[in-house]
Amino acid sequence: MTLDVQGGSFTVLLGPSGCGKSTLLRTVNALVKPQSGRVTIDGNDVAEADGTQLRRGIGYVIQAVGLFSHMTVGENIAVVPSLLHWDRARTAERVDELLELTGLPPDRYRDRYPRELSGGEQQRVGVARAIAAEPRVLLMDEPFGAVDAILRAGLQDEMLRIVRSLKTTVLFVTHDVDEALRLADRIVVMRQGRVEQYDTPLQILTKPATPFVAQLLGADDALRRLSLMCAGDAAAAGQSTAPETIAADASLRDALNRLLGGVTRLSVVRDGAPIGTLGLEEIRKALQ
Repeated sequence: MTLDVQGGSFTVLLGPSGCGKSTLLRTVNALVKPQSGRVTIDGNDVAEADGTQLRRGIGYVIQAVGLFSHMTVGENIAVVPSLLHWDRARTAERVDELLELTGLPPDRYRDRYPRELSGGEQQRVGVARAIAAEPRVLLMDEPFGAVDAILRAGLQDEMLRIVRSLKTTVLFVTHDVDEALRLADRIVVMRQGRVEQYDTPLQILTKPATPFVAQLLGADDALRRLSLMCAGDAAAAGQSTAPETIAADASLRDALNRLLGGVTRLSVVRDGAPIGTLGLEEIRKALQ
């Protein structure tokens, strides 16, 4: 099977432990050589590239973070730009830009050492280091696996914001279904070294290709499907006198929570203007 990952997209490799997710990820930066087939970036075969130069152009984030303990935060982020011989002024500017981008004020964090950071702060620095030299591809291997659930959600939101703003192509490994559904533009479902399905989260949930995919994704879980559907897509046309409003890009799961909380109908708004109304009947139709 051929996987064609579009530039600027967020693709998640999903499957149980040992299915080959991390191995596939590491073929992209040539840390693993495929026994057959080819891996290309912009049409160039990675097997024919100089491995060191290739990896300097590809960001790589792992669960253990791997910050250099003897270096400051600023020095950690500057590693790849320094290897690429960026001048000091450009490197310093990039370090501060990325610290701001990841929510770590430069004046407070630039000169700290990894041991002085929390786990979540270390992960942010790890992401900043991985994208410091503006890589075209960012590989992430279960980067939030060791972080508690509350902090994990915040890091996911932060990371999505960063990669969207930079239009970076991301390959992200996880065995967490909810994480995959929350982050992905497209999901690669893997089993025993093979690709079971490659599609959008909603398509995989509503049209699983195999019983394995259906079981792994929990395709019969209505709340998971509602979390991927937007209020604006399900709203009934017409003016509303409903006092409660919901944004058009809010999930139907959020809308359902509001409706079950006692609200009869919701006015759906986009850019401040009402576009329709939403109630339990529209949500039921959307699920069908």
